[in-house]
Amino acid sequence: MPAAHFRFYAELNDLLPVPHRQRDFEAQFEGHESIKHLIEALGVPHTEVDLILVNGQAVDFSYPVKDGDQISVYPQFESVDITQSTNLRPKPLREPRFVLDTHLGRLAAYLRLLGFDTLYRNDYPDEELARISVEEKRILLSKDRGLLKRKQLTHAYCVRSSYPRQQLFEVTQRFDLYSLISPFQRCLRCNGRLEPVAKEAIQHRLQPGTRKNYDEFYLCQDCQQIYWPGSHYQHMQQLVEDVRQAAHQKDNS
Repeated sequence: MPAAHFRFYAELNDLLPVPHRQRDFEAQFEGHESIKHLIEALGVPHTEVDLILVNGQAVDFSYPVKDGDQISVYPQFESVDITQSTNLRPKPLREPRFVLDTHLGRLAAYLRLLGFDTLYRNDYPDEELARISVEEKRILLSKDRGLLKRKQLTHAYCVRSSYPRQQLFEVTQRFDLYSLISPFQRCLRCNGRLEPVAKEAIQHRLQPGTRKNYDEFYLCQDCQQIYWPGSHYQHMQQLVEDVRQAAHQKDNS
């Protein structure tokens, strides 16, 4: 049976079986298979890959793998100069917007807290997530590698961490979102825009304690949810500051 020799670099190793991480390994195949198929069969969605070198030459996903090929697979990797090579990942979207799968509800709220346009429902089927990502030019975030292997997807990312706070740090770093953070601009429930609202206009909807102790209010323009700097506000401010501090640490590393 024909076989090719693979080496995956940087964070792509997170998606490989443990015996294949950080090393060269051999993978057998049936013949007449594309390099995209083999890479995804090894566990890495094509949306994670930015450069493939076969025997030192850049190729695209349609390349038919041959017996004995030496294959190097790279993510977006700033220390590697690929200016003269075939960059497989499309250009970044001008405005990062997101759609998330059913397992990432808390991450969706965190991204909205930072001001990012983030669609989320806990009942989106896979085909709908893929359609939204492509048609609305949204980055699909998911932990489901099978979903991320859908051929039509161009902007997607496999979230590694299982913890929402760490997921937020992971995504903001992966897409370099730090300079775009604009907190407290979106509804955490529905993603709608928040606008200041006069207390007099919504005081009939407030609990007596809230009406007595607060004067600054914001209203979601879509679902009419009311927000004010209450007891959770400091915790949310601290999370925003922690994300910004992570950017500072990254710049100084």
